[in-house]
Amino acid sequence: MPVPSEKIALFIDGANLYATTKSLGFDIDYKRLLKEFQSRGYLLRAFYYTAVIEDQEYSSIRPLIDWLDYNGYSVVTKATKEFVDQTGRRKIKGNMDIELAVDAMEIAGTIDHMVLFSGDGDFRSLVEAVQRRGVRVTVISTISTQPPMIADELRRQADEFIDIMKLQDKIGRDPAERAPRGEGGREPRQHTPQFLQRGAPQRANVGANGDDDEFED
Repeated sequence: MPVPSEKIALFIDGANLYATTKSLGFDIDYKRLLKEFQSRGYLLRAFYYTAVIEDQEYSSIRPLIDWLDYNGYSVVTKATKEFVDQTGRRKIKGNMDIELAVDAMEIAGTIDHMVLFSGDGDFRSLVEAVQRRGVRVTVISTISTQPPMIADELRRQADEFIDIMKLQDKIGRDPAERAPRGEGGREPRQHTPQFLQRGAPQRANVGANGDDDEFED
């Protein structure tokens, strides 16, 4: 139930949210998402975290990042790192957990409610730490897939878990309303980041594996 005076901060794990909605077959309308949570209280900040491949001539996620940055989101990015593991497989590393955790702990003293869009079980300790500071934590992911996109330990730690399927009507993009990029004030369609194109998510913390390369968070 919305609390008008409640101070809210959103923390969006971009890669995890993308994998979750892709598995469910819908796209997020980030303008609607912002309005939905503005209606639930005083939205102090909306963070969006994603890794980018800097040496690409064109990054498929860049139009979305630019749109979010100009339309009310605090976008946090960092360059991915490429390395070769002991088996000789090329891997791309782009974990944003530390950045998200630091921001959450810094802002915890000024908010009443943290909303985390992620199913990554690594965030359980963060949620517990934020709760110790008196902040209520809602985690948004899904149990509608097989296997569920949310780690069980994260779901149990949260004060409230919301299956994102229940929010689809409020924050999902209407397929009939897809506009050309940049027109009508609507954010560009979220393209698949290159590091997620080589395979489907294998677990709640989103690892996409290919034949020769691996993205490792």
